[in-house]
Amino acid sequence: MFIHRSTYWLSVILMASGCGGHERMEALQLAKVLKEQASNFSAANATERDLVNNARSWCGGITSNGSGKGAELDQNAVVATELAKSAVAASGQLGKVRQAIDGLNLTEEFPQHVRDQLITQLTKRQRTLQDVRALLDASEPQFHEYQKMKAYAGDSYPDGVSKLDALMHAYKPPDDALGAALSDLQSKYSFKPGEI
Repeated sequence: MFIHRSTYWLSVILMASGCGGHERMEALQLAKVLKEQASNFSAANATERDLVNNARSWCGGITSNGSGKGAELDQNAVVATELAKSAVAASGQLGKVRQAIDGLNLTEEFPQHVRDQLITQLTKRQRTLQDVRALLDASEPQFHEYQKMKAYAGDSYPDGVSKLDALMHAYKPPDDALGAALSDLQSKYSFKPGEI
């Protein structure tokens, strides 16, 4: 039994210190963090998907019919605020994923490449969500301003709504960047079941 355990540990040490051992350990470390962050990533995707669907519908109604009058203006201001909160929430969830993988000390080329690609995609999504939030934040007070205008007929809307509408129509759902990163690592390093 003692020989069996010592042989096992010797093989682990040799594998870790041998050809590509350090690179594989870094890749395994990255894969574990990605797997741990899968729930944050999924939550961000769901929040972003709901945000986009709701924003498309809301913008479509306003660009077709105007901002409305009275209570409709109040309701549109509330919706703009709530949608902005959703954009902040999705960006925050993506930020957790990005911070977790950015905090890894990776020195080997392939794990660094996989991490850098993922960080680039997450950062791009966060910037888009920040743009969405900024447009919503700028639109919300304009709805209140319309209420103060006696000549307002209810048929116009804030400029931010038309920009947001264009952004939502151009929006393409994000790829599963986290799943692709895990797949790339698995393909190269052939992790065994239970290793990640």
